[in-house]
Amino acid sequence: MQKLTDIGANFVNELSSRYGLSQDAVMHMLVAVNNGGCSMAQFNCPELGGSGQWMRGGMTMVGDMFNSGLKMTVDNLCNELANFLANNQVFPIIPAGTPGSSQWWPSHLGHPFSSGAQNNIRYAVFPNRLAIELNGQISIYDTLDHNIGGVSQQQGGDDSLTFSSQWGNIHVSSLPLISGQSLPTSSNTNFAQENHSVMQSTEAPTTTAEIPSSDMPNEQFHAANQMIEIITKLAELRDMGVLTEEEFTKKKTELLNKG
Repeated sequence: MQKLTDIGANFVNELSSRYGLSQDAVMHMLVAVNNGGCSMAQFNCPELGGSGQWMRGGMTMVGDMFNSGLKMTVDNLCNELANFLANNQVFPIIPAGTPGSSQWWPSHLGHPFSSGAQNNIRYAVFPNRLAIELNGQISIYDTLDHNIGGVSQQQGGDDSLTFSSQWGNIHVSSLPLISGQSLPTSSNTNFAQENHSVMQSTEAPTTTAEIPSSDMPNEQFHAANQMIEIITKLAELRDMGVLTEEEFTKKKTELLNKG
């Protein structure tokens, strides 16, 4: 478990007791909210319905999508964690340039254009350099003539780490490695976006979801119908003004890419 200050440990214990969750579950959500800059969180916590996403002041998505009580629990928990993180020193201060520090990249790289993190992987973009931290190991890549606009994970069958540039989507593994170890060609990690002005979203799929054919396997048929229902509900939330067009498109793209 990640180290906490005394005040951070006490708060985790309090939330664990109050929400009826294990300390590990609260800690998992604390790290997820912290990695999301206290404005969003992507998590995979069995005690909270498995995979899900929280956006402050926005939509909360959980594995059990129709469980409004679970959504409220996640939303309340994440809001409490975000408020506490904003006003307290929860994690011990670690010297810059060392693993575990909020400034984990080598100090000679300067200040990044954008950075992000999710679960056990972090990235930072600099002029002509891309720094990646995976499981505490830092790797530095030469970005050549690419102007990186964002880092993402391919969905579906291809889980390799990619970034977007003026030349399109490029695999990180295709970049020259300057120092550290090469990233695995496949990773189950997604990135949380920190700098929204720099990060660019990919082109959204068409707005019409195909109705599955009757000869599809039952599990695929059910999953496709479930996806259509979710997209329909998201569209209703957009029409009601709960979601912006950008939020609706992002959620729909994520769902279709996972299909």
